[in-house]
Amino acid sequence: MPNNLVRLQKFMADNGIASRRKCEEMIEQGLVKVNGVTAHIGDKVNPKKDKVSVKGRKLSVQDNMKYIVLHKPRGYITTMQDEQGRKCVAELVQDVGVRIYPVGRLDRESEGMLLMTNDGAFSNAMTHPTRHVPKTYRVTIRPTITDEQIAAFQDGIEIDGRMTAPASLRIIDKSEGRVVVEVILYEGRNRQIRRMFEELGIDVARLKRTAVGSIKLGMLPQGKWRELDEEEVRKLMLAAEKGGRRDD
Repeated sequence: MPNNLVRLQKFMADNGIASRRKCEEMIEQGLVKVNGVTAHIGDKVNPKKDKVSVKGRKLSVQDNMKYIVLHKPRGYITTMQDEQGRKCVAELVQDVGVRIYPVGRLDRESEGMLLMTNDGAFSNAMTHPTRHVPKTYRVTIRPTITDEQIAAFQDGIEIDGRMTAPASLRIIDKSEGRVVVEVILYEGRNRQIRRMFEELGIDVARLKRTAVGSIKLGMLPQGKWRELDEEEVRKLMLAAEKGGRRDD
């Protein structure tokens, strides 16, 4: 699939129509058209070229592109709306000025660096499964970890019948009943780090994403955000391009 194509329901959700599930229902009901033709589940669109309409209303790509880093606190879910009334990251970026959405995810109990944007091409480059943009995490685990477990983690762990990609793990601090490690992943499955440690019989007490590519969270306070500058966006796109070439 060309990297500039995204699933229709994702494009609709990113434009604030509804949740992805509701968008799928609208597609099934024949309420969505792409370039004047009634859409179907499974359709993909180029956000910069295709014309999408919902109930006759045209959706358009934002001209004012925004790229931000949010320091997501624990307890917030990575979505722009939640039907169950839970705290979501949308509450933390209401003052950005334009509608943006998360690039990838951090689970509810994880914290740290979350990219957000209104640029579909950028989001797809960061999250496409062929891209392998490295993401760095600081993880507190219990009670300890052995050399054999470190080697197993780095080589890959079987999750849902499929091995994870090789990862990096190094010990930062070690004390009685507690170890702090740095983990670098090159893929992004759901709750991957927690599930990898779980397979090794290790409990994750705290998980914080500290960097994506070469861009670091730094001293940005929890719940606050800052804009990425042009050079930072360029570096992230370059990292995505390099990551894609790993599969060539």
